[in-house]
Amino acid sequence: RPDDELDFYPIIANFGTAEQEFHIGMGSIAVPGVVAGIFEAHRALGRMPIADIMAPAIRLARDGVLVDAFHHYILRILRPIMVATKGSFSLYESPGRPGRLIREGERLRNPQAASALEVLAAEGPDLFYRGDWAERLVRDNRDHGGQLTLDDLAEYRVERRDPVVFRYRGVRCAINPPPSPGGCLVAFALGVMNDWPSERDRWGSRGHALNLLRGMRAASVARHEYNMEDGLDLDTKAVLLSEETLADWRRGLELHSLFSRGTTHISVADAEGNIASLTASNGEGCSYVLPGTGIMLNNMLGEEDLNPGGFNRWKAGTRLASMMSPAIAELPDGTRFALGSGGSNRIRSAITQVLVNLLDFGMTLGEAVAAPRIHLEGERLSIEPGFPEEALEALCSAAPESHVWPDQNLFFGGVHTVSIRHGGIFDGAGDPRRGGVVAYAH
Repeated sequence: RPDDELDFYPIIANFGTAEQEFHIGMGSIAVPGVVAGIFEAHRALGRMPIADIMAPAIRLARDGVLVDAFHHYILRILRPIMVATKGSFSLYESPGRPGRLIREGERLRNPQAASALEVLAAEGPDLFYRGDWAERLVRDNRDHGGQLTLDDLAEYRVERRDPVVFRYRGVRCAINPPPSPGGCLVAFALGVMNDWPSERDRWGSRGHALNLLRGMRAASVARHEYNMEDGLDLDTKAVLLSEETLADWRRGLELHSLFSRGTTHISVADAEGNIASLTASNGEGCSYVLPGTGIMLNNMLGEEDLNPGGFNRWKAGTRLASMMSPAIAELPDGTRFALGSGGSNRIRSAITQVLVNLLDFGMTLGEAVAAPRIHLEGERLSIEPGFPEEALEALCSAAPESHVWPDQNLFFGGVHTVSIRHGGIFDGAGDPRRGGVVAYAH
């Protein structure tokens, strides 16, 4: 569809101390895959009826949840999207103050979504990809500046792929494979960092801080040097993660030459010893709500991070190369971790740092998740408060541009993780940056 016919326009998300531009509108919707993916995972691996699995979400949508301070903050950040259309505003309108967005302490209900999920549980994914919902979605795309067709939806397929397996500090790790580059970039960053003698340094030391920065810089440069803008193929992955390549990058990344001057994650462990890591994203939402369902569609074609070559230049029939990187790690004693994060380009840096905290410093899950983080984007280094002065001075001296945030922030991702040890001993940590929680179910 010609650019001048698209419903596609920018908004600014204001994090308080940083801003990020996103594009929304019907023209930003990519073919959703999460519905097909969840049903396929259930078909292949699940035992509980899908209706039972969806029942808690249906109940919460119908009965409502209280908006807490964190979710009120999210709504403030995404306000331009929430008020962009009548459909999106109706989802988040205050029940007690008509014409205004819902606020902290009020109850958010979505009865249309509750009813829609009940129908979806009964009819299955064809409702979304070939049935009534598909026809509604395509009709609105045709009439209001979107790009999706019935063929786009009907031809969507779930791909099952083997994970990328690598070792860090002798620990076997598995992470999301190509074509998405995020998992390989986490493995690459850790591979570059693997020669650092962590046993000699404490967390927050100069060596620890600069090694983190070295790994992040390597991943950032490699993403462009290996042309990952349109994804990553298996041959490039093999070269990227080879010991020869990692050794070359370690030698070439001396500290003095480092610079030339709306995502959800769930980690689950069960009594049978299974462990799972699932990351799903709707982006920030495009502001279009599928009529009668209470479901807002994604804006994946409007995220600059996912379209580094420019908007509306993607190839039809290809998958967007996201940074989502669900991961699993297994220690020699059999302890296993599942972890993952939301946070756009910050996903890979968040997961890298939590793995370093767990595997280099032996932190508990709660400590590893709560520890302050850094993120490198181009030559700008963002730093959370809480690093010792030694680390802070080293980081600010090494980066051409640095910014210390006043508080921990969802900008730095939200890593949610669980573990299971021998004997069925469970632990978990939800990231407070993104309202993460730990729950035990019987």
